[in-house]
Parts: sequence; C-alpha cells; structure tokens
Amino acid sequence: MAAVLASPLAPIRKGSRVFFSLNSYFHCSSGLASKEHYKIVVLGGGSGGITMGARMKRKVGAKKVAIVEPSEMHYYQPIWTLVGAGAKSINSSGRPTASVMPSGVKWFKSRVTKIDPKNNTVSTDSGKELSYDYLIIALGLQLHYEKIKGLPEGFQHPKIGSNYSLQTVEKTWNALRNFKEGNAIFSFPNTPVKCAGAPQKIMYLSEAYLRKTGKRSKANIIYNTSLPVLFGVKKYADALWEIVKSRDLNVNLRHNLIEVRPDKREAVFENLDNPGETKIFEYEMLHVTPPMGPPSVLKGSSLEDEAGWLDVNKDTLQHKTYDNVFGIGDCTNVPTSKTAAAVAAQSAVLDRTITKVMKKDKPDKKYDGYTSCPLVTSYNTVILAEFDYNGQPLETFPVDQGKESRIMYHMKADLMPHLYWHGLLKGLWGGPGPYRKLMHLGMK
Repeated sequence: MAAVLASPLAPIRKGSRVFFSLNSYFHCSSGLASKEHYKIVVLGGGSGGITMGARMKRKVGAKKVAIVEPSEMHYYQPIWTLVGAGAKSINSSGRPTASVMPSGVKWFKSRVTKIDPKNNTVSTDSGKELSYDYLIIALGLQLHYEKIKGLPEGFQHPKIGSNYSLQTVEKTWNALRNFKEGNAIFSFPNTPVKCAGAPQKIMYLSEAYLRKTGKRSKANIIYNTSLPVLFGVKKYADALWEIVKSRDLNVNLRHNLIEVRPDKREAVFENLDNPGETKIFEYEMLHVTPPMGPPSVLKGSSLEDEAGWLDVNKDTLQHKTYDNVFGIGDCTNVPTSKTAAAVAAQSAVLDRTITKVMKKDKPDKKYDGYTSCPLVTSYNTVILAEFDYNGQPLETFPVDQGKESRIMYHMKADLMPHLYWHGLLKGLWGGPGPYRKLMHLGMK
C-alpha cells in the first residue's frame, strides 16, 4: 500500500514529510498485521504437539491456541518397524495433519525459523510473527543421515534401508525380501536416538523372516551398536542376550557406522574404544539408524542446553530459565528414552504443570521418567520394556514382562495404534500410570 501511495505523493516536495510519515505508518501497519497473539502457542505437530494442543484447547478454548507445523501428513512412526519387516503397510501409518489437528485451533502450516523467549515471540518461514503468553515446544529431533559418509545418496542403491524415515522404510523391506546370501547388518549411532530399541527390533524380525523363507543358513546377522550394552535396562538386556545367543546373532558393542560404500556394498565402522581404528563389513543387507540431534532452530535461542536440547526441569517439564516456556518429547533433555510412550506420560504431567503456572502456583506433579519400548522379537512376540529415570522396570501388567509374549505383540501391532490416534492425539491418554496402580493393587 505504501508503494501505491508513493507515486502520487512523490512529486509534492512540500508534502515530503507527510509522505514519509504516511509511508512509515503504512509500512508499520502491514508489519503489525502479520503479527498475531495467542495465549498458548505450540511448536510442532507431532505426537507431543498435537496432544498438548488438544489439552490446551480444553483448558483455554480453541481460539486462544495456535499450532505451528509445516507437514501435510502426520505419521505414527512406531509402526514403521513392522512396515520395514513387511508386516504393515506404509499407508496404514499416516493420516492428513488436518484430520488430527484439534478442531478450532489455529494451524499455521509453516516452519519455525526463530524463537525469541525474551520477547515472547516466534517467527515462521511464511513471514508470520506470533506472540504468546505461554509456549510449548514439541519440535521432535532431526535425523542426520548426511553425517554418515555416502548417505543419504546411498539409499538410491538397493540392499540398504532405514526404518527411521518415510522415504527409506520400504527400502528396508525390499532389501530383506530380496536377500540372497551374506551379511545382514544393523547399526546403532553414537548419538541419542528416538526409540532406542528399534535398531535391534528390525534385526530380530529380519532373522525371523529369513528363517521362515529358508534363507537363514545363508545369512550372517550382525548388530553393530555404538553403545557399551545391548539395552540400557539390565532386566531386558539379559533377556535379549538370551535371544541373541539362541538365534546365533552377532553383536559388536562400541561399533559406530561412519561410512557406506553402496557401490561395493561395504559399511565402515569405527571402534569407539580405539578411536581411529576402523573395520570394513561387506553386506547383502544394511539397515541404518542415522545419527540424530536437536532441532536446529533452538541453537542460539537461549533455550538450549550445552548439547543443543531444550533445557527443561526433568520433573515438571518447565524451562529452567523461562517460566512460561515448556517442552515435551524428543526435543527435550529429560534423561529418559525418547518414545511416544514417554510423550503420553509427559503430557499428563505437563498439563498439570501449566495449570499450576497459570494460577501462579508451584507445579506439584512430577514426571518419573516413564517410557516404554515394545521390543519386537519376532512376527508374533514382544518383550514389553517399561522403565523410569533410574533405569528400573516400571511395568504395567502383573506378569514378568521380561519374557517374550504373544499378547504384547498384538498390543504393539493392533491396540497401540488405536490408542495413539483416538487417545493420545485427542489429549485423553496420559500413560498407563493409573492402570498400573490398579493392576498392582495400589503398589508402584
């Protein structure tokens, strides 16, 4: 508008001051028009963002809540383990974001480019600036295939896949069903990851598939993990080691994938206990779990810790510096496994925390670090790992969950997706805590 006004006013020298005043006015007005205020702004439309959006809608009303999320589709990623093994279809894992967005809540289909907690504002790549009273950050984490030499371009070759991205999960299934003879290799990176059990779940499923199709005797199955343990909780690690031994699987601890040479079908691993020492493995099938890291938009925002993750109080999920900022899910630095189950438990605590903060009260509900990892060990069995911040089992059912179970498999494959779409994303599922107490007659 200022540009239109400039034309007739420009020749009038005596009115130049008027013109500049008008020009400034209209320029500032258009800037203000692109700024909107909401009581609560949620960054991210994944599991944490949608569930908190639904909960906040009930708390303050739909028109006072905004969610910033660029993706047109929302995926239930835990099912990708089964997609990579040919047990589920990729289409069954996704729904349009519009269908899971809480009705009436404002959806900004944009990417967050800047967070300014000192001024309570957020900027997006569409040029919009949002101001808020309270901010919930649920931005997930970022995959870094590019940190492995030869990737992501290596995925253009057959024999290599990854259950961690939409573009590569079906490549895992193609590599598995076209397996002929040789090494089947599965990696775990030297970074935090989401669902730390997934890199080995696909190994157990692949072994079961090769056994079922008569190819097992021609396969040498190798799990190379950067970790010093098979699994972080001893009870479940012990059970998994028994499976590893009984199925003749090869586990190499402290081995980190640093390069893929798809033209030669070679994977290069570094020995983390002896930096600089590398070993080359030939492969007939390679499943890559990529290095992962915090959302890049947090960098330099004064919201991150030294490692770049959102710096929140692990008990209340409130930011350690900014009282009106909160976090949930994979983007936070809470010291527990990054899973959808953790998001569910965190959502109930965070809901309570925000209620208290809005009332100027002190948060009184504490997140105990509950997380869950259904360790799929075949096409019909699961070891359901549930544990807390201390790595202590926190099991829901009054049975030994350290044993393989068919019932737990059907829970993972059939019940949990339903609970996700119709419970968690509606803000109605806050984890199994209340049911655990009931199952164990009130005991922890």
